[in-house]
Amino acid sequence: MTKTVTEIQNIVNQLAKKINAPSYLLPTFSSPIGDATPNIEVDNFGLYNYVISERGNEYEKKLTSDLNELLYWIFSSVTFSMACDSELKNRIAAKDCRRIMFEKQEELLGLLNEEWEEKEKKEHQSILINNPYDDLAGLRATYCGELRAKGLSESEIDKKAYEKYPEI
Repeated sequence: MTKTVTEIQNIVNQLAKKINAPSYLLPTFSSPIGDATPNIEVDNFGLYNYVISERGNEYEKKLTSDLNELLYWIFSSVTFSMACDSELKNRIAAKDCRRIMFEKQEELLGLLNEEWEEKEKKEHQSILINNPYDDLAGLRATYCGELRAKGLSESEIDKKAYEKYPEI
């Protein structure tokens, strides 16, 4: 049976407490604020709507009849933001930031639902097929900034940066 928006909000709040998710990362419920915060609605067909809009423009809308799927969408977003914050606080210069972010996001989702953790791991593996880890990217970017400040051309910057910090 389809849950009401209020019932969904209660479930989301309970799950959020389990991982200490800040309230500002949670979606709105039936009242979009138009700042790209996801909004959750239940339509006349009993479908759960996950909608992202900003300044009156709808950027993403996903529909499902599966409450578990909706909750995964919500907490995939919430845990991603939490993982980004965690990585920023625990940054390691010679480590691709996604290593820390992906691990933290999977951990948080696993605290809520093991299926969600596995689903996110597959998403991350899919991303890494075309965009593998590059542990020297951060160091390379910092070095590029230093070279740019010295007035070197972009081609010189790239050459020197990749000589010093090659892609592995």
